[in-house]
Amino acid sequence: MKVATFLKEVKMEIQKINWPTKDRTVRYTLIVVGISTVVAVFLGGIDFLFTTALNQFILK
Repeated sequence: MKVATFLKEVKMEIQKINWPTKDRTVRYTLIVVGISTVVAVFLGGIDFLFTTALNQFILK
């Protein structure tokens, strides 16, 4: 009996959720991918600069 009550409550709570539209989901996904790409390029550039500096000045 407890399981049936739980499942009814879950169904009621799911109906209260304000689901995003397809357009909003696509827009937010593109924003996340874009920001992730920018951060990856930035960190890759910093890594390249430090590696180059380390090879040129310290390990030579």
